[in-house]
Amino acid sequence: MNYCIFVDDTSKQIVSQIALTGASILFCKKKILRKAGIWITNKARAIRSLKNMIEEEYIRLIFGLKLKQIRTDKNLSLFGLAKVTGLSKSYLNEIEKGKKYPKRDKILLLSEALDSTYDQMVSLKLDKNLAPIGEILQSRILKEIPLDIFGIKESNLIDIIAEAPIKVNAFISTLFEIAKHYNLTRESFFLAALRSYQEANNNYFDDVEQKVEQFAKAYSLDLTTKLNVEDLEEILVDEYGYTINNEELTEHEELVYLRSVFVPKSKTLLISKSADVSQRMFIYAKEIAYNYMEISDRLYTFSWIKFESFDQVLNNFYASYFAGALLIPRKELVKKLKLFFEQKSFNPNEFTNLIVKFTDSPETFYQRLTNVLSKDFNLKNLFFLRFNYKPNRSDFQLTKELHITNLLEPHANENNEHYCRRWVSIKTLSAIPNSGENHLFDTQISSYNHTDNEYFVLSSATKDPFRNGYYRSIALGIMISSHSQSKLQFLDDQTIKRKKVGVTCESCSIEDCLERVAPPKKIERKQRFEKIDKVVQELMEKYS
Repeated sequence: MNYCIFVDDTSKQIVSQIALTGASILFCKKKILRKAGIWITNKARAIRSLKNMIEEEYIRLIFGLKLKQIRTDKNLSLFGLAKVTGLSKSYLNEIEKGKKYPKRDKILLLSEALDSTYDQMVSLKLDKNLAPIGEILQSRILKEIPLDIFGIKESNLIDIIAEAPIKVNAFISTLFEIAKHYNLTRESFFLAALRSYQEANNNYFDDVEQKVEQFAKAYSLDLTTKLNVEDLEEILVDEYGYTINNEELTEHEELVYLRSVFVPKSKTLLISKSADVSQRMFIYAKEIAYNYMEISDRLYTFSWIKFESFDQVLNNFYASYFAGALLIPRKELVKKLKLFFEQKSFNPNEFTNLIVKFTDSPETFYQRLTNVLSKDFNLKNLFFLRFNYKPNRSDFQLTKELHITNLLEPHANENNEHYCRRWVSIKTLSAIPNSGENHLFDTQISSYNHTDNEYFVLSSATKDPFRNGYYRSIALGIMISSHSQSKLQFLDDQTIKRKKVGVTCESCSIEDCLERVAPPKKIERKQRFEKIDKVVQELMEKYS
């Protein structure tokens, strides 16, 4: 059946709001539309109707911004404009905020009062002071920014723009310049938004944890024992109608780095032959998550190669979180961790055995730790890092990071600076290619030369499971405090190596560092400016 929406004045606002959410109103929101008094008959006309509504909102906003700018340039208050035109102050305020668009006679009245022309008033062309704002509104970037997950309404931002357009424009232009300077992309922006969302929630999501327990109960899965890959595959095939294909991906050289592709139309899951058991289990668990949590707006490749919206990025995270929580059940993990944390000395073998008890993937284990440590041990000053490295290259790429509570040291940089080689995560990564080990584990208490902070850092280095010739290291850092010392009894263990570290060589003031691979350019520049400033101050005093 084809659909079309006929909208009356009372329901137009409701439809507009639905449309602006990006929801598929033609199918998902039919009940809402009917409640709003909307009649549905033809699909093509529906789409045109919705587009028109969205365009109308943009036109209202632009007109309001222009009106306010012209009025301000004339040094005319809203009260003054109301007196001149005979229009109410509240009505004019709603126009300037983009909530109402005046009729032709009102526009003529406004243009005459402001010594402008009708064409100038209704034109969508903005001067250079407002042009960037117009570009943002027209590009619909505000629709893409996941404002709702931070409890922010788009209307709030629009009100701010309307209140101080020139200042907001300057701010936006600054952000654009910074983005260009640091080569920030839409992808990096969305991933940064996701990290902020995780950090705002201490990377713990109880609703997903509950869904995992509900799923396990519904399918009679014993979460006190390690799940096996056959059980998860059986659920996908028998319950959700999946077909598993282990051959197709190997036929395509271009897909060598992909572990899976899901074809929704036929529910075919293509899995790489090179995927090991732990990878296969994670893929299965993630697909189960999409189905059990009824997520349709999703990514179809693992690892993902592109996304259409932030919702897909967020849903990918939820599915991954579900998979991690299913493979490493919270209650069992917390029980084992409590016993381990009560020990007075740190035993590396016991820790690596703890990883193996739950998973063959150190990354999955460390990720899961960021969930339970913040929730069940109240350890919120945490960081998680993942580095990639290829031995014939000298650079270490920080490909994933997460900071709970605030931005802790160490952190990523976008200036191609050299990360400190004293970090235990870099040291394990440097050592593993020649170690003959499949998993190289080490710990370190890191103290930063420019702060009073110390961190207990665990690091695991392995071969990169997705790229031949590459290696990766995972690091989890816990800030040392009286609270963390009360939870982790072994932090007083004097056998744990201690090391003074920096962030990058370029910003590090540690002298005679044997691990240094680049000069401290930032420190040298700062010192040079301080010397110049000192001489200038001396001259000021001499000739005053």
